[in-house]
Amino acid sequence: MTGGAATRYDAIVVGAGHNGLVNACYLARAGLKVLVLERNAYIGGAAVSRQLYDGFTYSNCSYVCSLLRTEIIRALELPRYGLQIIPYEGGCTFMSNGEHLALYDNHDALRREIARHSQHDAEAYERYVRDMLRHCRFIKPLLLGEARMYDTLRFFTMSCADMLEEYFESEIVKAHLAGSSIIGTALGPRSPGTAYVLLHHYMGSIDGAVGAWGFARGGMGAITQALAASLTASGGTVRASAPVAQILARNGRATGVVLEDGEELSAPIVVSNLDVRRTFLNTVKAEELPPEFLDQVRRFKIRGSSGKLNIALDGLPRFPAIPQGSPCTRGDMHVTDTLEMVERAYDDWKEGRWSRAPYIDMLIPTQIDPTMAPDGKHYMSVFVQYCPYRLADGEWTAEKRQAFGNTVIDTIARHSPDFRDLILHAEIRTPQDIENEVGLTEGNIFQGELTFDQLFFNRPLPGYARYRSPLRGLYLCGSSNHPGGGVMGAPGANSARAILRDLGRLPEPDRRS
Repeated sequence: MTGGAATRYDAIVVGAGHNGLVNACYLARAGLKVLVLERNAYIGGAAVSRQLYDGFTYSNCSYVCSLLRTEIIRALELPRYGLQIIPYEGGCTFMSNGEHLALYDNHDALRREIARHSQHDAEAYERYVRDMLRHCRFIKPLLLGEARMYDTLRFFTMSCADMLEEYFESEIVKAHLAGSSIIGTALGPRSPGTAYVLLHHYMGSIDGAVGAWGFARGGMGAITQALAASLTASGGTVRASAPVAQILARNGRATGVVLEDGEELSAPIVVSNLDVRRTFLNTVKAEELPPEFLDQVRRFKIRGSSGKLNIALDGLPRFPAIPQGSPCTRGDMHVTDTLEMVERAYDDWKEGRWSRAPYIDMLIPTQIDPTMAPDGKHYMSVFVQYCPYRLADGEWTAEKRQAFGNTVIDTIARHSPDFRDLILHAEIRTPQDIENEVGLTEGNIFQGELTFDQLFFNRPLPGYARYRSPLRGLYLCGSSNHPGGGVMGAPGANSARAILRDLGRLPEPDRRS
């Protein structure tokens, strides 16, 4: 493809992550000529399925599905293009004393399990679920539209630990539930604002079950492959191995992009799926933007705190604490049994080292999706908090990466005596590795902290929370924008609606209600 008038599009989307593809799908369905440009040789951003060991498929970045909006799945007909979500069947947290807390889909079984640790907490769990659903009902309309906001200041500023201690007395119950408050964020369970991070992870659903999580059959890349197929069916185009070097502008308006090889592509609309800092500090010339706006961009918090292991196993590990065949292993499994342990793991991160006793969210999706490994083998995904982007004792090296991985493997092995012997291959990823491969600054999975100063009308920046930018025709669609991160698709869909309104193809929303 050559430069010039022949390569003019109505809209160019920078980055073929899930939000970029969602955005492009909506624009293409509205009749625009859309091109999506991806720097990697494969599409999907952090929602990818990759074969990095013979016969095994890894979801080597994002690893579970729930937050993807049901209305997006339906509008873009993703099941028609192969998307299938398989719900978890349970979950558990292992305790250091050899005990465990199991989580079941069956309400009565879950109640009995919690009562085994605390009768008080079994009763409190009913109230907790009711209150979380109430908060979700308030938040969810804000994800794909605008509505009047009510007084929820206390909830959005309190810590997860403080919130959970209002309901529960058992340490294991509090520790299990607290995990959702810290995943992907540079905060501890006692940090103000983590109550909202927990709620953020509850706002998804599978087949109408609010808060349910599951696996995309074939790995998380199944989501972005279905989006790409939907886009192609609507007349859109995706180009891989096409890294964008610069977003072009003239007289205060975006005019297109130039690729790293010098090719120029023209469009009156450019949509960036990059985070707000990469978009405006790396791809737009500073003289095209107001200095005060750039100062705000530089202050936007994006901190790396997560690592990831993808492990090929020669068989299914044995966990002596769990009865053989229990459904609670066919969901997320954790190994941290008190809030204090999670907080101490966070303290390690603050000191610039990976957690010596890390919080682990591990899953073996091949128990319910056998397409991801050869017969009799299994794939384990392990998400880790906390792992720093920068180490206090110098740069990351291959030796330090392996030592971090060994810490995680040793932690799991304390609860599974045959686990280490079953390992065929382990991909170990630090925040720097995630950044280098996927383009997530510091490996932050939310493209920016989900703290109260960076939510709602402040996300990404005060005055720029509607997916538009100081450059006319340049829009944002990534997770740096409202409502934030996770494989949700809402930023991409919301951004597309803003573009179509500006083009006069959608009416303005009614803000009177």
